[in-house]
Parts: sequence; structure tokens; C-alpha cells
Amino acid sequence: MTDPKIEEQLAPLREAVKEQGDLVRKLKSEGAPEIDVKKAVNELKARKKVLEDRELSLAPQVASFDRARMEDLLKRRFFYDQSFAIYGGITGQYDFGPMGCALKSNMINTWRQFFVLEEQMLEVDCSILTPEPVLKASGHVDRFADLMTKDVKNGECFRLDHLIKNHLEKLAAAKDATAELKDECADIVIKLDGMTKDEMAAILRKFDMKSPITGNDLTEPIEFNLMFGTQIGPTGLVKGFLRPETAQGIFVNFKRLLEFNQGRLPFAAAQIGNSFRNEISPRSGLIRVREFTMCEIEHFCDPQAKNHPKFENVADTVMTLYSACNQMDGKSAQQVRIGDAVASGLVANETLGYFMARIQMFLHRIGILPDRLRFRQHMGNEMAHYACDCW
Repeated sequence: MTDPKIEEQLAPLREAVKEQGDLVRKLKSEGAPEIDVKKAVNELKARKKVLEDRELSLAPQVASFDRARMEDLLKRRFFYDQSFAIYGGITGQYDFGPMGCALKSNMINTWRQFFVLEEQMLEVDCSILTPEPVLKASGHVDRFADLMTKDVKNGECFRLDHLIKNHLEKLAAAKDATAELKDECADIVIKLDGMTKDEMAAILRKFDMKSPITGNDLTEPIEFNLMFGTQIGPTGLVKGFLRPETAQGIFVNFKRLLEFNQGRLPFAAAQIGNSFRNEISPRSGLIRVREFTMCEIEHFCDPQAKNHPKFENVADTVMTLYSACNQMDGKSAQQVRIGDAVASGLVANETLGYFMARIQMFLHRIGILPDRLRFRQHMGNEMAHYACDCW
């Protein structure tokens, strides 16, 4: 947003976000109780949402996009459509038609040429069927799960945390909602991520929650692992899963890949293939599905030497970066040379900066408009436990 009149309207909202961001920083630096920090973060997210909605409403209308009409067109031209539609179909599964296959193949071939061949990466093609010990070691067996509940009459499933959050937000937004009810709902939503199965079950009963679609009663919470399980071999004694991501095949072959590379770091490995996640209620078209193709790179380097020999080739690339700091302060994304971003410490190191720039170049090549693209940095509370920087 560069129009002075628009910025004038957004200024109070930006200031409100900045004030809340400063409060979150203060609470964290003072070691405040976790519940107080969560409340402050929740308020920060609410203020950011108001700012983003206002920015969107003030954006030029050319930026709008009718997703429903686009999806209807793609289905009528058979780029893709629901799998097994003549038997009623299953949500979260899609077939690609002739044009969809051609488009997908072009994108994969371009990706392979742009990354694997040009960067001389080591490509592997690993088994989809994965024995349990591999995914036990990665944590997927124990932690790759969500709580769900079912409609007692038709068996429709709902992800429990989403159901509770949506129900309580609807209650709190009602005109006759008391201040006490609003505070109670807000407090539960804040604590939801850390709640146990029994605590969520108690909330389900307390507010007498029903199916949001049919109004029918719901079952007690059920823990549901998002991996597709199976048995390997005729005895049924060897438990396995359809892989939830392609990374595991690369990691278990790290020693062989390192030997293939003469024991030298850095090197990158790549894999293209299908992965599977048994989503509880996929309702977002191709964005959230149960079977999908991944093109994945794992770049291995010395943690004490994260420079990249080809970084100077991309250092002048200008990128739209939405830093964690700007998000906390209510500011907009900024255009920055990736070389300056790495030099200032905004982007953690040359290797990360190099691949960010290369990813942007790839997205431009396959047709993503530059003015529709930005890189958003994960905030501290969003960061994966193993990450030091993530965009």
C-alpha cells in the first residue's frame, strides 16, 4: 500500500498491532506466565486479522479472484475432477484429466531441470510403503495425529479443535452473549492447543456441541493418526504405513548419499513422488487432499559453514519479504535485495537466502505473477522445533 490516503486509513490499525507486538515482546522478556503470553499473542493475531482484512478491502479490485468460478472451469474442462465420481466420490481425492496431466508434467519437468539438474542434486526414488520403525523414529507414529469426533447418525467426522473453536467463536459473537461468556470462550480458545483429550471432551459436553451440519449428537473424542496404516507381507506381523512425506526416504539414505558424494558436504538430495495423509475432513479442493505429489529437496551442509558458493549469482534478486518483526509492528512486507537481507541477518544465512531466491525464480518461470508473491517469515511461536529460521 503506497497510496497516502490508504496509508492514512491503515495507520491507526498498524499502531494498534505495534502496541500489542511490543506488549508480547515485553511479556516474553520478563518471563511472564505462559497463559498471559498466549492471551497477548491471541490479541495480536486478532489485531493483525483486522489490519489484513482492511488492507484487502482497500486493495485494487483487480487483485480479487473468484476461486469457485475458476474451479468450476477447471472441472468442466477436465483439468481435474473428484475421483470415483460415478460411485459418489470421496472427498480429498482427485483425478487429473488430459490437460491437468500435461500441466502437472510440465511443472515437474521444469522443477527437475531448474533444481535437480542445474544444481547437480542427487535424486532418489524411495519406497512409498514405509515400515513402522522408520516413522516411529521420526515421531510420526506417536505425534502425527489429531483428535476428532463423529456425527452419531451419519458418521461424518470433524476435527475436534476446529469444531470447538468455531462453536465458541460463534457463541461469543452472538448479540445476547454476556461478558462472562465471551471471556470464558476466549480463554478456552487460547488454551485449546495445549488441552488433553479429556479436557476437550469436557468442553464438548459442557457446551452441548452438535454437528454443525446436521445438528445431530457427537461421539466422544477419538485420537486419529493421519497416516494410512497397512500390513507388509502375508503374515500381517510387519506393520507399515503409506509415507506422509518424501523426506524420510532421503534421511534414511543419508549415509549412502554422503558416500556417493565422496564424503563431502554440502550436497543436496531431491525426490519426486506421492505422499499420503488421511485428513479428517478435507474441504479445500486441491489445497488439502489425501494423496498428493511432492517435489522435495533436503540440502545438507556443515552447521558451522552455511555460506553458498553461488550466492553472489542471486545476491541482487529483489524479493518481497514479510519479516516477523514487521508482522509484530503492523508494518507491510518490504522489497529487499536478498544480499542485503542476508548481510543484515534478516535471512539467517547464504544457503537459505540462495534457495529463497531460486524458489522465487522458479515460481516466476511457471507463471506466478511477481506482484502476487511474498515470503513470510515464521514468528517465534510458529517455528518448528528444529528450525533457526523459516520462510
